[in-house]
Amino acid sequence: MAIGSDIVAKAMKHEGVKDFFYIMGGPMLAVESACLKSGMRGIDVRHEQAAAMAGFAYARLLNKPGFCMAASGPATTNLVTGIAHAWADCTPVVALGGAAPVSTWHNGAFQDTDQLALFKPITKWADRVHHARRIPELIHLAVTHAMTGKTGPTYLDLPGDVLYAEVDESKIEYPDPFDYAKRARPAANTADVKAIVELLAKAKQPVLVTGSGVQWSQADKEMLAFVEAAGVPFYTTPQGRGIIPEDHKYSYLTSRSAAFKDADLILVIGTRMNYVIGNAAPPRWNAAAKIVRIDIDPFEIASAPRKLDVGVVADAKIAFGQLTEAIKGKVTPASYETWRERLRTRNVQKTAEAEQALSNNSSPIHPLRLCKEVRDFMDRDCVLCVDGQETLNFARQAIPQFTARHRINSGAYGTMGVGMPFGLGAKAAMPDKQVIVLHGDGSFGMNAMEFDTMMRHNLPVLTIISQNGGWTGDPDKSKPGRDLGYPRYDKLAECFGGHGEYIEKPEDIRPALERAKKAVAAGKSAIVCVVTDSRARATTTAFTRYAT
Repeated sequence: MAIGSDIVAKAMKHEGVKDFFYIMGGPMLAVESACLKSGMRGIDVRHEQAAAMAGFAYARLLNKPGFCMAASGPATTNLVTGIAHAWADCTPVVALGGAAPVSTWHNGAFQDTDQLALFKPITKWADRVHHARRIPELIHLAVTHAMTGKTGPTYLDLPGDVLYAEVDESKIEYPDPFDYAKRARPAANTADVKAIVELLAKAKQPVLVTGSGVQWSQADKEMLAFVEAAGVPFYTTPQGRGIIPEDHKYSYLTSRSAAFKDADLILVIGTRMNYVIGNAAPPRWNAAAKIVRIDIDPFEIASAPRKLDVGVVADAKIAFGQLTEAIKGKVTPASYETWRERLRTRNVQKTAEAEQALSNNSSPIHPLRLCKEVRDFMDRDCVLCVDGQETLNFARQAIPQFTARHRINSGAYGTMGVGMPFGLGAKAAMPDKQVIVLHGDGSFGMNAMEFDTMMRHNLPVLTIISQNGGWTGDPDKSKPGRDLGYPRYDKLAECFGGHGEYIEKPEDIRPALERAKKAVAAGKSAIVCVVTDSRARATTTAFTRYAT
């Protein structure tokens, strides 16, 4: 005989789960114990929100589900923000929530909440286990839904009496684990490929816009092959940065707005036409431009906010390969040489202007100077997790990305407090990579105690905090609750046995980062606090890498 809790652990192990993020609590204690006994690594965080957020970073880096679990009631409701963030960013996080026993529902039971109803609007799939023998089937479904088609989070509700129920092990069936190598990859039909090639052949000023869908499709090489074969300038959403290194010869970061406004053909592949790219609509985009859209989700094609000239339901990896083959002899880099030169010339000029601003030597330290120091210090394949408002904007403008999936930020949902959990999840996924969290001081406070988690689980991460004294830039006294002061967060690091630095002069930033790097190499997480100019406003900085 086996109880439901043991079956959950066996089903997770059967699906290939190696790590999970959680906080202990009933009715999940036996599940957590069984998972640990089976050899899985359990990383216990300080807030369940952080468990879901850490699972998000873990999933993005490894291209497979990140698992999190929580006890019933408020513990599971604490997962909601992290799961909603994963839903907005189409990231496969599998959440397991303990729940009040079914036999006690509607009788005023302890922590009796309809948790399933909470998760249904913010997941691809959510369900509840009613019979312990079906646990393997439902965990398999959670993984399959998370990874099939457009990726996204899933939720499974686990009532206490189901977890405690005994089942004859001979009656339990374990489905074959989800086969990541055999994910469905629909191809574009021949007629659509031909139509796209004809539009490319007629175009004078095309642009390619991609997002995280290209990353989930693992289409890095195929996208690069297409870009180089066609000579099309490319841009990505913040969630898709690094799919091609941003120092590629066809990348013109500071010409972004000009490229959008003047493009006569827009190829939107593996990303939503949402607010992030201005819905690909005027005035940000050329109203006369032709639009091609390729997405694995039929709903995205059907619901495009702007009329499509060609809309294709297909996998990005397959579609890029089809296009590269189809343009042979019809489209070459020479086709758009004049267009690229125009963007390149503007990019060179604006980049030079930006570099002057980034080298600002003033005190208080300008956040752009901090970003420059981080940019010049970090490894090329560093996993950079960015969280905050002003900090997020400055970093997006000033720090390029060179590796796919290695830039993680507040995302399409704009969630604050993700930085520390992201760093935690990233280091768990890729222990041999440099992981840096670049934080605003306000957002840092939301999950600051995850520094303790990093230390307890030997997951050394470097956290850099831009301390401008409060929420947003420009310390307007009329803004309610803006002022946070300048607490010594570096002392928090020391309190838990980590490394701390507090910096007020620009020339001291790099030496402090080098000292912190040595501490991280020795197994200690580090916090470097940098006092930055509270008057600096990213929204008015027109000379940066995403300038208009």
